[in-house]
Amino acid sequence: MPDLDFKVEGVEAEQFAAVPTLTFSLRILSAQPIRNIALRCQIRIEPMRRGYRADDHERLGELFGEPSRWGQTLRSFLWDHVDVPAPAFERECVVKLPVTCSHDFDIAATKYFHGVGDGDIPLSFLFSGAVFYDDRDGRLQIGQIAWSKDAAFALPSATWRALMARYYPDTTWLRVPHDLFERLGRYKRRHGFTDWGKALDSLIPDDALESAP
Repeated sequence: MPDLDFKVEGVEAEQFAAVPTLTFSLRILSAQPIRNIALRCQIRIEPMRRGYRADDHERLGELFGEPSRWGQTLRSFLWDHVDVPAPAFERECVVKLPVTCSHDFDIAATKYFHGVGDGDIPLSFLFSGAVFYDDRDGRLQIGQIAWSKDAAFALPSATWRALMARYYPDTTWLRVPHDLFERLGRYKRRHGFTDWGKALDSLIPDDALESAP
């Protein structure tokens, strides 16, 4: 069974994807030729692997609670699963891992990406799947990637923010219940507001945040 090694070498934002997509470059190395790989990758966010500033605490409170509890609440959580084929190669190859990014703030990953300030987002890539290769007699063999195979990568938070700004310039999407949407719609129409932002802004007094407990 080939002993594979994995290394995430970089990330770039797709320029013309239908939805916001980050594509990671993954280098796969093997000591023997590979026919192909049916690769499955689980990508996890590792919040305990970085520090946080005071202004991060409020934005991340919905995920992790009060900062005094972060020693217990900062835990790894799932971002996405990606399945990709790797072609035949002799010793190494590079494959692309496309990861779609949501702007839905009911998703934990979106809350976290938005909540962190400057710096990097620590990621873990956990690999599994089937490896197709030839034995010494040239017969096709199938093996499983060891569950211990993984790779770490630091995603710059600025990369995610730039991607969101490209697809949703100066805009944030919020999901609300249908009845609340209808009530907001009536309020917007009756008061003559030209967009949703102005209607919502009128409902939040300037001193609301300052007077909150």
